[in-house]
Amino acid sequence: MQKSSLRVSPAIKPKILSTADFHATVHSLAPQTAVFDCDGTLWSGDAGTGFMRWSIETGLLSLEAINWLNERYRSYQRGEVNEIEICGEMVQVYHGLRESKVRAAATEFFSTRIEKNIFPEMLTLIHQLQARGCDIWAVSSTCDWVVEEGARRFEIPPERVLTARVAVVDGVVTRTVIDVPTDEAKVTALERVGITRPDAVFGNSIHDVAMLATARRAFPIDPTPALLERCTCEGWPVYYPESVTPKH
Repeated sequence: MQKSSLRVSPAIKPKILSTADFHATVHSLAPQTAVFDCDGTLWSGDAGTGFMRWSIETGLLSLEAINWLNERYRSYQRGEVNEIEICGEMVQVYHGLRESKVRAAATEFFSTRIEKNIFPEMLTLIHQLQARGCDIWAVSSTCDWVVEEGARRFEIPPERVLTARVAVVDGVVTRTVIDVPTDEAKVTALERVGITRPDAVFGNSIHDVAMLATARRAFPIDPTPALLERCTCEGWPVYYPESVTPKH
C-alpha cells in the first residue's frame, strides 16, 4: 500500500523531542554515517530562493536573466514547472559568469543573510558527531556555491556536499546540469558515493522524504506541513530548534 493512501486523524500528532532527547537519541545510535539536508534543517529559511533574490537585488544577473528567471519562478509557483526543473534552472541562470564571481557573491550572501539563521543545536550536534568519528554528508537542491559556504561553518568539506550544480569550463559557469538532488534524486546522489543505508538522516520538507526513508533512523527537523503529515503516518518523532519552536 502506498504511503500516500494513509489517512490519519488530525488529532494525532507525532512526538516532539526536546533538545536533550533529540541529541541523546541521535547519539544512542552511535552513527557512522549521518546525512543532513541544509535549508530549513541546518539553518532556517530557503537559501536557494534567497540567493536568487539577492542576485537580482545586487545586479549580479543581467536584466535578461532576471526577466527569464522571474517568469520561470512564477510558473513554478503555479505548478507549471516542477521542483527538479526550477532547482536546476536556478543554477543555470548564472551561465556565462566567472565562477569566482558567483562564489564570491555566495560568500557575501551567506555571511550577511543566512549565517545568523544557523541552528546552534544542529551545529553542536554535528560537531559532537564529528568528534566521535561520524562521517557527515550534506545534501541539498540549492546551488553548490551557497551550500558549500554554509557547510564550511559546520566543518563539512566540499567533497561531502552534494548539491545542485552545473559544469564549469575554463572558470566560466555553463548551462550543463551535473546534478539536482531533490526528492528521489537525493537518494540517487547518495548512492553514487556509496551511501545506501545511512544511520541517521535529517530533513525538513516533503522533498526529503525519500532520503529520510533510507535511514536507520529518520529525524525530521522543523517539518513543513506536508512532511509533518508524513511523520504522523510513519511514526517519526520530530524536533524543533528553539528559534522555530511552534507557539502553543
